[in-house]
Amino acid sequence: MPDNSPQAARRDDRPDESRRARLARIFDEDAELYDRARPGYPAELFDDLAALADARAGSRVLEIGCGTGQATVPLARRGCRVTAVEAGERMAAIARRNVAGAGTAEVVTSDFESWPLPREPFDAVVSATAFHWIDPAVRVTKAADALRPGGALAVVRTQHVRGGTEDFFAEAQRCYERFDPATPPGLLPPEAAAVDGSDHAEEVARSGRFGPTAERRYERDITYSAQEYLDLLRTYSGHRALPDAARDGLFGCVAGLIDGAYGGRITKRYLIELAVSRVR
Repeated sequence: MPDNSPQAARRDDRPDESRRARLARIFDEDAELYDRARPGYPAELFDDLAALADARAGSRVLEIGCGTGQATVPLARRGCRVTAVEAGERMAAIARRNVAGAGTAEVVTSDFESWPLPREPFDAVVSATAFHWIDPAVRVTKAADALRPGGALAVVRTQHVRGGTEDFFAEAQRCYERFDPATPPGLLPPEAAAVDGSDHAEEVARSGRFGPTAERRYERDITYSAQEYLDLLRTYSGHRALPDAARDGLFGCVAGLIDGAYGGRITKRYLIELAVSRVR
């Protein structure tokens, strides 16, 4: 999943390689909280997955990094035959619980890099707010190896963008600057129109295994109470990696701002990007 607070300059959902492996393990520490706090995806995204990536009833779909099943459950309910690979043992256990009765879905506990691909290829490979955690030396080529000729790689990325309760996020910047020294001064969410997703399309193109990438974008607003917003922040790897005192100070500052100046509720705007590429 992708997403994180705009003030977390380290971009929890797109870490540099020196942080990737360590931060990726943090999500499994409190999988129940992750399952409760992380938002799902809009129905339009799954409509587009069916149209652009053949992720429809009867299709064999490989999901990379399923988390607790935020995308797995809707795919299974739409009749896809899903094999979901998740490295976190606790996350995978909750995903199995969530997909029970939802349709045909198998959750495998493994990192994608070392998981042996089955002999039968997949119609689509889907990764929802997780592809960036996979080793970049492996992720695109192994996804291509998993697909039938003409099959599709569909990657979903999520980012906080300008909108919602904008004044709150501007004021919360001071909390981050006070308690998280890695935060650049004045950092604010970008405009959705300014978000450039070309880095993924360029990575896919460099592999030589895929054709052109089709893109779709969706914006959605979600409103949170102070406690709900803190729960969300507790699922972000960069926040969890802060020293206890800094994290407690940051969360206290953010909660005080929501309850004291914004009537106990704020709204966050998400940009969800879908990129679909068909294997040659």
